[in-house]
Amino acid sequence: MIPILAALLLLPGLALAQPRPFTCVGAEQLEDDSFAIPFPRGAAAPGPAARTNLEAAADRAKREPERLICVLGHADPQEGGAQAGVQLAAKRAGAVAEALAKLGVERDRIRAEARRAAFARGAVPAERSVTVVLLPP
Repeated sequence: MIPILAALLLLPGLALAQPRPFTCVGAEQLEDDSFAIPFPRGAAAPGPAARTNLEAAADRAKREPERLICVLGHADPQEGGAQAGVQLAAKRAGAVAEALAKLGVERDRIRAEARRAAFARGAVPAERSVTVVLLPP
């Protein structure tokens, strides 16, 4: 037990990285304040094309600190099959959540989740994207 506590003290922000209790159920239905973050095929990290929308999402989130954020990762069914696709979607969502945190958004406001491609939407190929949704206050 003590080594775990020591690790928490040595890794600042680790304990604070847990999201506040909220749900992202239905977040994909919201059209306002959502940002599509494109990914290259098969990639788990956003490419240079994602920068503009990532910065826009982070700026909006920082201006409205009372709003919680759902980061919904998607993967194309051809990106490794069903299980590998869900894992890739989860990695993408985690990468975007981390990028938002590095841009100054409090990590405990962000919940990252994988979504099946059937629920994806957006201006970029939805199956290879992450959708950032700022929930209503």
